[in-house]
Amino acid sequence: MGRGSSGLRRLAHEIAKFGAVGALGTVVNFGVSNLLWHLTSLQAVRANVIATVVAIGVNYLGFRYFTYRDRDKSARTKELSLFLAFSAVGLVIENGILFAAIYGFGWDSSLERNIFKVVGIGLGTLFRFWSYRTWVFKTLPAREAVADAESFLEKADAEAKPEPEPEVDRPKTKQRVS
Repeated sequence: MGRGSSGLRRLAHEIAKFGAVGALGTVVNFGVSNLLWHLTSLQAVRANVIATVVAIGVNYLGFRYFTYRDRDKSARTKELSLFLAFSAVGLVIENGILFAAIYGFGWDSSLERNIFKVVGIGLGTLFRFWSYRTWVFKTLPAREAVADAESFLEKADAEAKPEPEPEVDRPKTKQRVS
């Protein structure tokens, strides 16, 4: 198997780690939203926005320190800003679906809320996965590419340097004494 299968394996590994962090965030999201729905008088979508924000915080920590820990860390402020911006779009996707279900169709039972929450999280997750890996947690150059480039430069450098002339053994001549 060539490099293509190695890239596919890395992508599968990345998806698995993204999914593990996402699963934890989903548990947090469902837990907080259901607690708020049943223990407070907050409107359903507002409670869900709060739950989504809490889950976004949990997910950032998981993505930065688990899923994408090997990615570029040089611009944390920019990374966090992009993460929050793309997370906000995901929040709008997730909560927009819930809003449409409740206020557009009148589907407001606890079961219906949770079903549409799953749909919203699913669509938001697809967007988040693409945006986080593309824009937020940028890939560092592959180790193989760096090693190839270094060896290429060393070879080019060696070819550019003239080789020293070998020392030739010359017969020693006697000096004349006058």
